[in-house]
Amino acid sequence: MPKEMKGSELISRLNSSVVFKSLGGQSAPGLKLSREDMDWWREAKLGMFIHWGLYSILGRGEWVYFREQLSDAEYRKLAGEFCPDQSPEQIAQSWVSAAQNAGMKYMVMVTRHHDGFSLWDSPGSFGQFTTAATGPKADYVRAYADACHAAGMRTGFYYSPMDWRFPGYFHPKEQLDSALRMKQQTYDQVEELTTRYGQVDILWYDGGWLAHTGSDCDSAWLYEPVKLNRMVRRNAPKAVINPRSGWEGDFYCDEGSHEVRGKIIPVPWEKSMCLCTGKSWGWMPEQDDPLSSLDSLLTMLVNVVCRDGNLILNVGPDQNGRIRPDVEKRLSQIGSWMEENGEAIYATRAGIFQPVDSVYGTTFRENRLYLHIQDPEAFRRQTLPPIPYQIERAETLDGISLEIRAAGEGWTVDLPQRLIEEKRVDTIVRITLDRPIVERFDEDIRFTGE
Repeated sequence: MPKEMKGSELISRLNSSVVFKSLGGQSAPGLKLSREDMDWWREAKLGMFIHWGLYSILGRGEWVYFREQLSDAEYRKLAGEFCPDQSPEQIAQSWVSAAQNAGMKYMVMVTRHHDGFSLWDSPGSFGQFTTAATGPKADYVRAYADACHAAGMRTGFYYSPMDWRFPGYFHPKEQLDSALRMKQQTYDQVEELTTRYGQVDILWYDGGWLAHTGSDCDSAWLYEPVKLNRMVRRNAPKAVINPRSGWEGDFYCDEGSHEVRGKIIPVPWEKSMCLCTGKSWGWMPEQDDPLSSLDSLLTMLVNVVCRDGNLILNVGPDQNGRIRPDVEKRLSQIGSWMEENGEAIYATRAGIFQPVDSVYGTTFRENRLYLHIQDPEAFRRQTLPPIPYQIERAETLDGISLEIRAAGEGWTVDLPQRLIEEKRVDTIVRITLDRPIVERFDEDIRFTGE
């Protein structure tokens, strides 16, 4: 039986800065994927999020419809103006190419946000508020899925059960008929997404809560998330599902650009954040939403991976589906770094040492242990714990041999002065051991709440 605990208990135990959303969801026998089915996702490490929709025309954030209290008629009028100057195929291919250039292994496209505008030909859409029925007369989900599948990119769909167009969202018990129509839309559209577009690798829910209060789990009485996700399993048996529907899900979510600190997290988890400041997930002009530095993004990646997580970075294309040039450049820079250092990132697990915040962390694959040194000067003063393996050699990723010294019961790595003076975001040392590492930090935990 899994251990039962609140998320706050785990985070306190780990001295972690991570904040998981939507813990305490319903559980159901046989619904979660096995560890083997999760292997590809845990090995992928880096993905791309894409927020694109009517809000991309206005450039004031994906919540603009609600926050500015736009009328339904005013917002629906935007659908007639949503006419990108590229074909769906050109847009989708440009996104996939940008993700590949960044070294990303999976993508998650927002197929419908809280505003209710669906980016595919959706018979289940309330009022046919879709790209197929309005301005562009196109199915962008089709183009995206086809482009991902052709490129061998793992394919994910974001879907929001909530919809601001329904009065029943804001007053679910007082206007239950409206809330039930919103629920029916959710079931119809999730079935469309998981049956019409080929293999679905990820289903990323968001916005399962009601009336902007409580958590996703609090709305389970309406959405019946176990029933919903049993339908998903029939249609897409191996899809990796997050916990934001009110069911506990296959992995856990930490959202935002706050720093990641603490020990290795013993459950599958993903950090989602924007490449820009996070002021908006949708498109905004560069002057309103500046780009994050390369060093800060790479530091986040290293901190996440050394704590056994994935990092998914969000881009917000403009109304024509184009990613900002500065964002594209940053993605390419990330990709260049991954080309040089991906051996220590992809297909690794965190460990065998616990991270020392801002100093170093470790990942490993088979008999190779990778030291990710973030502060070489501080690392010089660290004594690494003893391990039940023989060290065969130590070297940088480009093959420069390093000396290992005994230090009490532990050991140290002698870093050349050059590596210290270079002040890299991540100085990586590869340690080859005499046999494969078997230690894991996995725990079977049932979260009872946040």
